[in-house]
Amino acid sequence: MRTPSWDARDGTLVLGAHGTRSAAGEAALAELAARVRRARPGHRVELGFLEGSSPALCGVLAAAPGPVVVVPLLLAGGYHVHIDLPTVVAAARPDALVAGPLGPHPLLTSVLARRLASAGLRPTDTVVLGAAGSSDPAALADVRAAARLLSVRLARPVTAAFASAGSPSLAQVMDRLRSSPAPRVAVASYLLAPGHFHDRMVDCGADLVARPLGVEEELAALVWHRHDEVAAGVPAAGHALAVRTARVSSA
Repeated sequence: MRTPSWDARDGTLVLGAHGTRSAAGEAALAELAARVRRARPGHRVELGFLEGSSPALCGVLAAAPGPVVVVPLLLAGGYHVHIDLPTVVAAARPDALVAGPLGPHPLLTSVLARRLASAGLRPTDTVVLGAAGSSDPAALADVRAAARLLSVRLARPVTAAFASAGSPSLAQVMDRLRSSPAPRVAVASYLLAPGHFHDRMVDCGADLVARPLGVEEELAALVWHRHDEVAAGVPAAGHALAVRTARVSSA
């Protein structure tokens, strides 16, 4: 893994999350931010939200000592990654660098597999990767790539399904599977934290629904991996660069 070409301890890592009305979801994201801080003591780490939660990302960015690297706490590309977040960064902190979304990535696959095992996954279960969804085809493609990674890890087919926008919907997939001879259906929750979309997965009629990705060592490591990839491209002298979104490798 490459290391930053400037002293990252002089700057700020800003975690850009979407926001949620769920108190449990907010607590999970705050705990994830704390774990990211513990992974590199002495490095400033702040958490901000695009909407629905506090503190607002725009205010966090404006107050953050530079240089600033923004890592989206988002699992796939889409409107929030490609439009919302760059717009906020450009207005509040045009010198910041923006990394790509967290997924897909094998570190996420490891957590998904562990969540399913903890929930009681059996060798004969049919597995569905449940995601929030998006109107952006690229975001849906990211989720399908994550499903392929999980399929390889579990050595069985995994179908991506979406709780909101995107096809196939979770309801469509559950209707099809319930009409098949599959003995049980297990849903892997491709979400960072509990909230509205995870509640919909719990109520979808599956035999088991794994917990969201939550607060794990792999998540903190992946955040720093995304940070280091984009920070490694910053020149040693001068950090006032135009905002750029770096879609980093999922390998």
